[in-house]
Amino acid sequence: MRRSIFTEEHEDFRKTMRAFIEAEVVPHYQEWYDAGLVDRSLYTKVGDLGVLGIEVPEEYGGAGVESFKFSAILSEESARAGIHLGGVGVHLELCLPYLKKLATPEQMQRWMPGFISGEEMWAIAMTEPGTGSDLAGMQSTAKRDGDTYILNGSKTFITGGVLADRVIVCARTSPPLENNRRHGISLFAVDTKSPGYEVGRKLDKIGLKTSDTAELSFTDVAVPVADLLGEENEGFSYLGQNLPQERLGIAVGAYAQAKAAIRFTKAYVEDRKVFGTTVASFQNTKFELAACQTEVDAAEAVCDRAIEALDAGELSPVDAASAKLFCTEVAGRVIDRCLQLHGGYGYMNEYPIARLYADTRVTRIYGGTSEVMKTIIAKSMGL
Repeated sequence: MRRSIFTEEHEDFRKTMRAFIEAEVVPHYQEWYDAGLVDRSLYTKVGDLGVLGIEVPEEYGGAGVESFKFSAILSEESARAGIHLGGVGVHLELCLPYLKKLATPEQMQRWMPGFISGEEMWAIAMTEPGTGSDLAGMQSTAKRDGDTYILNGSKTFITGGVLADRVIVCARTSPPLENNRRHGISLFAVDTKSPGYEVGRKLDKIGLKTSDTAELSFTDVAVPVADLLGEENEGFSYLGQNLPQERLGIAVGAYAQAKAAIRFTKAYVEDRKVFGTTVASFQNTKFELAACQTEVDAAEAVCDRAIEALDAGELSPVDAASAKLFCTEVAGRVIDRCLQLHGGYGYMNEYPIARLYADTRVTRIYGGTSEVMKTIIAKSMGL
């Protein structure tokens, strides 16, 4: 069934990204996988393609496209090739919406050239070692001192944190109020070259190996007042505004991984022979892949509906939670079944299915766990 949400322009972009990934990523991917991060030059190459400026307003050098569809295609083509583009997703899908909504014209003029070219990659730092999902409990502080804020504290699980050039850091500028723990948090666009800013451990994850994830620490980091993002003390309210897009991005990525798993598995079972015949010839293989394909078809429909809703400004937090819950759970089931059809080889990292198995597990955790998604949906039902 032909998907109706993509135009010829989108399909041309898909062809461009597929060719780029085959030429510039796949030949180097094993080296990056072993190193635990992509080569820094990848980002400027992606920038040269114009990918990082698609959704940047025209007055700041971008294409001014207000659509999530190009990001969705990027996720789909990455999964199709069994690769991951490091911090590109965080740069585009998490950081850019904050900048477009909160940055002043002066800040946009200052930051967008490097953002679009890939010479200044962005990440966002919310989670702290002792607080996890309880963002209102964060302990990092930023105290005003003349024309600067003095930032102190630490963050963990920061995707893209090793190679990032600028990081949106959440910190307390005021104590919480007795009746409002969320009051007093502010957002800062922190230059990672600032004295006192340190990248700690590059965290060793079970999956997403080329997506560098780091611990960060701040010791008396002087952040110019000009790098405050939005209003002081209003940061917590900003953090919730991008959640629908963030969760949709995770849903699309999970769907794309599940679709890729079927592609890799079909090729494997058609080639692999046991008992004198191909694995694909067994009825169990056919039934398993048919069931997986049906689930992926349903996930595709959920994603496409949610993408259209986001582009129309109508994707609610509940709808995004539903899409994330469904697509990530589908991906978990489908990839597990596809790995089983590979037999022992499915457990070897040299096969894409093994990497997909590890990569997709976190989709049920980050951006809000499946349990949190169920809570949001149940609350909307009046339960």
